[in-house]
Amino acid sequence: MISLLPPDVLIIGSGAAGLSLALRVANVARVVVLAKGPVHEGSTYYAQGGVSAVLDAGDSIDSHIQDTLIAGAGLCHADAVRCTVEHGREVIEWLSAQGVPFTRESNTEGVADYHLHREGGHSHRRIAHAADATGRAIQTTLEERAREHPNITLLDQYIAVDVITRRKLGLAGNHCLGAYVLDRRSGQVEALAARFVALATGGASRVYLYSSNPDGSTGDGIAMAWRAGCRVANMEFMQFHPTCLYHPQAKNFLISEAVRGEGGYLRLPDGTRFMRNFDVRMELAPRDIVARAIDHEMKRLGAECVYLDISHKPADFIRGHFPNIYAKCLEFGFDMTQQPIPVVPAAHYTCGGVMTDLRARTDVEGLYAIGEIAFTGLHGANRMASNSLLECLVFAAAAAEDILPQLDHTPPPPELPDWDESRVTDSDEEVVVSHNWAELRQFMWDYVGIVRTNKRLQRAQHRVELLLREITEYYGHFRISGNLVELRNLTQVAELIIRSALARKESRGLHYTLDYPQATESTPVQDTVLVPANFAGADAPPRWADHA
Repeated sequence: MISLLPPDVLIIGSGAAGLSLALRVANVARVVVLAKGPVHEGSTYYAQGGVSAVLDAGDSIDSHIQDTLIAGAGLCHADAVRCTVEHGREVIEWLSAQGVPFTRESNTEGVADYHLHREGGHSHRRIAHAADATGRAIQTTLEERAREHPNITLLDQYIAVDVITRRKLGLAGNHCLGAYVLDRRSGQVEALAARFVALATGGASRVYLYSSNPDGSTGDGIAMAWRAGCRVANMEFMQFHPTCLYHPQAKNFLISEAVRGEGGYLRLPDGTRFMRNFDVRMELAPRDIVARAIDHEMKRLGAECVYLDISHKPADFIRGHFPNIYAKCLEFGFDMTQQPIPVVPAAHYTCGGVMTDLRARTDVEGLYAIGEIAFTGLHGANRMASNSLLECLVFAAAAAEDILPQLDHTPPPPELPDWDESRVTDSDEEVVVSHNWAELRQFMWDYVGIVRTNKRLQRAQHRVELLLREITEYYGHFRISGNLVELRNLTQVAELIIRSALARKESRGLHYTLDYPQATESTPVQDTVLVPANFAGADAPPRWADHA
C-alpha cells in the first residue's frame, strides 16, 4: 500500500521529462514519480544520439528553426518550434549543472566546449552528447538528483490505470484529481490523489511488431488522456528509425543516427550505395526518407536487411565516438571497424499525441502532458533527430513554471473513492491477453507500417474494432494485471493511429500511402485532430498559432 501524504504533483513516468519536472518543482512541492518498471527503464535511458541545441558560434536559432520546419513537412507550428529551439542552450546548461557528463573538446582558446555531432536533417553540428549513450547519462544523473531530494518520492513497479477527474466522480468542473494506480507486485489498485498530474509516459511504438523502444512504450498516457476527455492530434505520424541492428538476439538495439552523421554509408547486400537514388542529402536525409528508401530496397530485392558501413573511418575514431555501439555490435559478432553492420527500420517515435499548449496544459484542468506523449506542434509530420530530448526538457520546464504559481491557491483534492472490484473475478484465460497482444502488433506492422494503402488501413480498422470490444469485455469481468492495462491502452492508441491515417488523404512526412502518393497543396495544411465523445474542453481557447 502507498503510505504517504497526497502529493502536490503526481508525475506518471520517470524519464527525462518526468524527472526534470520533478526536480524543477520539488523545492516548494511534494512530488511523487511513478515508474511502471524500474525507474530507469524507459526510452530516455536508451537514447544514444543527444540533445539538439544551438551551441556553436557558426550556428543560429533561425537555422535550427528552419531545419526543423523542413523536416516537419509543413505541419510544424511556428510558435512551438521557436519556443523549443530558443530554450535549447538553457536546458543543456541546466543538465550540465545537474551533473550530466556531456562530451567536451578544447576550442581554439583551449577552453573545454561541448563536442557536437551532426545528424540527419541538421545543417550544422548541434547535437550535444555524452559519447554514444546520452540518454543513459541524462537518466542516471536525474535519477540520482531525484533520489537525493527530500520532497521527491520515486515509486517503481506502479502502473497508472486511469486518471481521475471531477467529471468522472460526478462533481462540477473537470479538474484532474489524481489517478488509480496498480501495484504490480501486490496486484492491488489504489487511488492516489494530487493537486496536479503530469503524464510523462512516453510514446506507443510497441504497437508495432518491430520497435527500437523498450517494452513499456505502450501509449499509456495517450490512452488515459483520451479516456479523460483530451483531444489527440497527428497520430498517423509514427516515425520508423532507419537503422536498428538486424540480429535475432539484438532486441531493440538502435544504431545511432550519429553513425551516418560521422560519415557512415548505407549499402545494399552487394555493397552498392543507394541513398543517392532517393535524396541529394543521401545518408543525411530526414528519417522518413531514409526509412522509406531502405523499406523500398528490401522489398525490391527480397532482402532481410541493408548494411550501414563506417569501416572506412579510422578504427580509433569509431571506437572513440561510438564505444557502446562498437561493444554491443562485437557481442553479436560484428566488428564495425572492419565490416558493415546489418540494419533494418523499426518503429521508433510517436510524433502525434495529446494536444497541449506551450505550457504543457491539456484539455483537462490540472492535467499536463510532457515528452513523447504530447502533441506540442514541434515535430509536424516528422521529428528531426535529437529534437525529442530537447522537447522533453523544454516543456518540463514550461510545465513547472505554470504549476508553481498555482500551488498556493489550488485546494487539495477531495478524498477519492476506492477502486471497485466487487463485480470481477480472477482470470483463468490470461492467454487471451498474450494472443491479442501478438495479433495487434502483427497487423499494425503489416497494414499500418512505413507504406500504407486504404485497403490495408481498412483491414486494420476492422481488426482493431474487434479487439477493442473483446478487451473491453475482458476488462469489465476480470481483475486487472499490468499486461491487461498495457494491452487495453495500446489497442486504444492503435485505433487512434488507424483512424488518423484513414483521415489524411495525402502523403506527407511519415505518412506515406500508395493511394495518395503526393502531398496536397492546400494552405494551411491541416492537423488531424481527434475529439473524444467526452471532450473536456469544449470552451478551451485555441491552442495554436498558424502553421509555419
